[in-house]
Amino acid sequence: MASLDATVVGIALPVIGKDFHATVAGLQWVVTAYTLSLAGLLLLGGSLGDRLGRRKVFLIGVEGFAAMSMLCAIAPSIEFLIAARVLQGAAAALLTPGSLAILEASFRAEDRSRAIGAWTAFGGIAGALGPFIGGWLIVAVSWRLIFLLNLPLAAVVLIATLRHVPESLDPEANTATDYKGAIAITLGLAVITYGLISAPSSGWSSAATLALLALGVASLVVFVVIEARERMPMLPVEMFRSSQFLAANAVTLIVYAALSGAFFLLPVVLEQLVGYTPLFAGASVLPVTLIMFAFSARSGALAARIGPRLQMTVGPLVIGAGLLLFGRISASGSYLTHVLPAVVVFGVGLTITVAPLTATALAAAPAKHAGMASAVNNDVARTGGLVAVALLPVLAGITGKVYLHPLALAHGFRVAMAIAALACVAGGVLAAFGIRNGATPARRPHGHVAVAPRIVPGYGVSTQSGVVGPDDGLAGSAG
Repeated sequence: MASLDATVVGIALPVIGKDFHATVAGLQWVVTAYTLSLAGLLLLGGSLGDRLGRRKVFLIGVEGFAAMSMLCAIAPSIEFLIAARVLQGAAAALLTPGSLAILEASFRAEDRSRAIGAWTAFGGIAGALGPFIGGWLIVAVSWRLIFLLNLPLAAVVLIATLRHVPESLDPEANTATDYKGAIAITLGLAVITYGLISAPSSGWSSAATLALLALGVASLVVFVVIEARERMPMLPVEMFRSSQFLAANAVTLIVYAALSGAFFLLPVVLEQLVGYTPLFAGASVLPVTLIMFAFSARSGALAARIGPRLQMTVGPLVIGAGLLLFGRISASGSYLTHVLPAVVVFGVGLTITVAPLTATALAAAPAKHAGMASAVNNDVARTGGLVAVALLPVLAGITGKVYLHPLALAHGFRVAMAIAALACVAGGVLAAFGIRNGATPARRPHGHVAVAPRIVPGYGVSTQSGVVGPDDGLAGSAG
């Protein structure tokens, strides 16, 4: 359900923009409103599940997700849709960490890997089918059906969960929920995002913009202070004493910011500039998913043998090359000569990078914080995407209703791809100097699985899992 939602919304953005006569800022908020509440509340959602019961919190999340999907489907205006997306992201923050926590708590150690493998496979299938299903629904009926699709799925999930999923919780979990930390990080992300998106209209040097950005940064500083002083913090600060953990998450922030910003603009360009239908726009980048299905497990295994530094250095450079190739897309170019080469190079770069990147971030944390390390890495990726979707169109000059004017859109898209490519180069350089091959992964109990989902907004999903046993070393797999 979450994978489908992530892949179909990007495809629908141009149609939503036309229906509501929305500006680029409005379309940015359709994406960032969801990511904002999800990123800000993800750690809190995991903490509530551990304390109150994972099945209970998961069920609340599924019910809320379905209800907010209904509100998205009946939205009479872009403002209403954005508000519903905020609430949908909050519900997703309850169900996302709960699904994996339930699997880990419900299966014996010897069966857990297969259970997580099935979870990965179905997530990958949903991500791959999303563009086809969403594109067909948009063309055949309306973009509103992409949200209504969640309702029957939610009904199946609720029935299956009530009948077959046992309740579980962490007896050592915090007895008090860190609401202060959750409020601080959510406020910080919200205010910074609002400041970045509103800056083109209010002015970058205006008092309003500067005040918003300052308030956002101050809120994030307050979050750090709260977590350092809390007796039982939502986010254990000692995790960040590892330079390997810091470097891996810094690379994650930079690379996924570039990916999210680029893939926010790509469906708009394919539909508005090239003239693809939503269905063909989604299908055109399907090779990325296929390449990752075929080779990500091998990429993770290679990193386990030779160390992650080489792949984490080269991979972002290849991704950057793919983004530069996307910048060649034009109204007169064919799919085979302009789109497919970029898709293939981009997919290869993503395959080289993703599994070792996530596995390194998870392995660098102490074993007792494995689950939280996964949540942090996931949240870092989403936060990078949140800021990039807000900032990249502004830096490229794609504001207002520029997306409706092909020549201006084409120029802005080339600039955006160049900026995103430079960010990937920076990520590769950071990995070359910051990642160590000799860093020994913290030993996990046999069968422990740490997973961090990755979503490429608008097109596909890849989910990396590092499964570590006494004799396994570190194996990364991705779908």
